[in-house]
Amino acid sequence: MYVVKSPLSDTDLKTVSEALQGALVDLVDLSLVAKQVHWNVIGPRFRSIHLQLDEVVELARRHSDTVAERASALGVPPDGRAVTIAQRSGIGAVPQGWVKDTDAVGTLVSALGAVIARMRERVQATAQPDPVSQDIFIGITADLEKHHWMFQAENG
Repeated sequence: MYVVKSPLSDTDLKTVSEALQGALVDLVDLSLVAKQVHWNVIGPRFRSIHLQLDEVVELARRHSDTVAERASALGVPPDGRAVTIAQRSGIGAVPQGWVKDTDAVGTLVSALGAVIARMRERVQATAQPDPVSQDIFIGITADLEKHHWMFQAENG
C-alpha cells in the first residue's frame, strides 16, 4: 500500500495533524448545525436567515474539504465519520424541532463563536511547525468571523 510521506518531522506532524483533524470535525459539525437550523427556522425573518444559513453550510463544507485534503497531502488520513464528529465537536447541541428566527441566530452565533475560538488556537499551534496549514486556518477564521459578525448583527 502506498503511504504519503510528510515533509514535516514526526513531532510537527503530530501537532499539525491534530489541528487539522480538530478543524475538520468542527467544520463538518458546523455545516450540519447550520443545515439543521436552516430546515427548522421560523419567524418573520425566515427567508433572510434561511438563505444566510446556507451560506454558512457552503462555507463550512468548502473549508472542510480543504482541511481534509491538506491532512491527506501530509500523509494523515482525515476522519469525517459521524461517530468522530459526534464525539469530538466543540459545538453544543442544537434544539430539536422548529427554531424561532431569533433563537436560530443565537444558535449560530454560539456555534460560530465556538469554532472560531478553537480555530484561533490552531492558528497559534501551527505557526512554527507548518505555516502552510496555519495559512489555511487563518483564511478559515477570517471567513467564519465575517459570518459571526453578520449573525450577531441580526439580533442587534
